Amino acid sequence: MFNLGIAAALAAVIVIPPGGAPNTTPPPDHMTIDVVTVNGSGCPAGTAAVAVSPDNKAFTVTYSQFMAQVGVGALPTDFRKNCQLNLRINIPQGFTYGIAQADYRGFAHLERGASGVERANYYFQGMSPTAYKSHSYPGPYSDDWQATDTTELAAIVFHPCGEQRLFNINTELRVSAGSSDPATTTSFISMDSTDGSVETTYHFAWKECP
Repeated sequence: MFNLGIAAALAAVIVIPPGGAPNTTPPPDHMTIDVVTVNGSGCPAGTAAVAVSPDNKAFTVTYSQFMAQVGVGALPTDFRKNCQLNLRINIPQGFTYGIAQADYRGFAHLERGASGVERANYYFQGMSPTAYKSHSYPGPYSDDWQATDTTELAAIVFHPCGEQRLFNINTELRVSAGSSDPATTTSFISMDSTDGSVETTYHFAWKECP
């Protein structure tokens, strides 16, 4: 289990957007998250960490080597990077959870004519995945980027009460050279910032089990 008290990984955690009780009221007892498996070219072993906010309203995933690139210095396979996390989320008895919002952050340098894409989905083991949501960034661009996927309260999929199902997160970064010249330039999109302080935040919706 990762250390869930890493303060640096919680810097950008924010409160779930208001949507109405009971889904905005977290359980009083603290929860934990076990990382069962980590797979993908964007998150080699030891480069992804998970932390829970002290108020049980969100958890963060921090990556340190999640970057797709094309051009000078890039391998042919570097244009696409992906990461799949399988998490065991241990919650207090009598409650269940869903994901109300996901905030993705990173840094991109895209030459004129190039473009970058972030896409992600998540789902409970044995249940239908949510549709992929994509965010595109055209060049020229050289700055931090942020994307937010929000689910309407009525459409949130909750973990089945009384069961133990892993929570799966799939994330992908792609970059295309487009009309830029990959022989003389490099374009990239990353899910870690230049100082390594940026993370993805997943905001919980809570409700009590019957």
